[in-house]
Amino acid sequence: MKIDLPDTTTSQVAKKLGQIREDGGVIALSRVLTLIVATEAGKEEEAIQAANIASREHPCRIIVLVTGDKFAETKLDAQIRVGGDAGASEVILLFGSGTLAEHTESMVSALLLPDAPIVVWWPHTAPTKPADSQLGSIAHRRITDAGNAIDVRGALEALSKNYQAGDTDLSWTRTTSWRIQLAAIFDLVDPATINHITVAGAADSPSTVLLAAWLTRALRCPITINSAPRGSGITAVRFSRQKGDIVLSRSMGDVAQLYRPEDPVQHISMPKRTLADCLAEELRRLDPDETFGEVVQKGLPRTNLRSVRASER
Repeated sequence: MKIDLPDTTTSQVAKKLGQIREDGGVIALSRVLTLIVATEAGKEEEAIQAANIASREHPCRIIVLVTGDKFAETKLDAQIRVGGDAGASEVILLFGSGTLAEHTESMVSALLLPDAPIVVWWPHTAPTKPADSQLGSIAHRRITDAGNAIDVRGALEALSKNYQAGDTDLSWTRTTSWRIQLAAIFDLVDPATINHITVAGAADSPSTVLLAAWLTRALRCPITINSAPRGSGITAVRFSRQKGDIVLSRSMGDVAQLYRPEDPVQHISMPKRTLADCLAEELRRLDPDETFGEVVQKGLPRTNLRSVRASER
């Protein structure tokens, strides 16, 4: 169900939510957190769809702030979605213009669930310093996505320079499957025997760089990032050793291949993660991701960002 509230205020939206709960029996106490989504006009539906799917695992109140025209008349339009249009959540869309075009704490304060953690997600353009922004300053967790940045290198540098406990980025979350499989390899291989690591990935993939930074931090050996076709994400990781190279490769599809000397090729299910999968993973934890903090603060500055020709395998 969708309820439009044109030319309204956040207080009136809050009252309408209360009326909906009384009439329909929606129980707000079952919501475990408030998810604030700060998005751009015309791009909100993709974010809402991902948040709705994630809310099935983490019932929450979703407040979507849509960037408006700051030169237009000051006005606030709202839409409330419940039931089948909202997953396991309540979705509140706020369309502000004029002085309400900017995303501020005052726009959401009347709609926050009492005593519930707050997570802010910027699916597209994020503040340079998320923790210092008005929304970020009230949040327990702050989620950005360098994968949607126009300048990927600049976005990664900003992550490294401005990181505060509670920050995370979905480009890091997209590396989870790779990190799990590579950690399993570490259990079978002496890191001292690895003399070089090559990470192959798309030039527009910050996940490639973050995975390389994680390996740099974990293994402390030379790493080269190979350039792969744009849009392909991470395609392979090669551990070079005197005893023979070990390669984990996923060039296409949802199945990766693990090549080890004198062993048959091992096929591993490793599907590419959806936006909803990544968001749901980040909502599982409300404490700071210390590993991510170490990677962006200490791993990134030590990572060789030189792009060379990609490996053939």
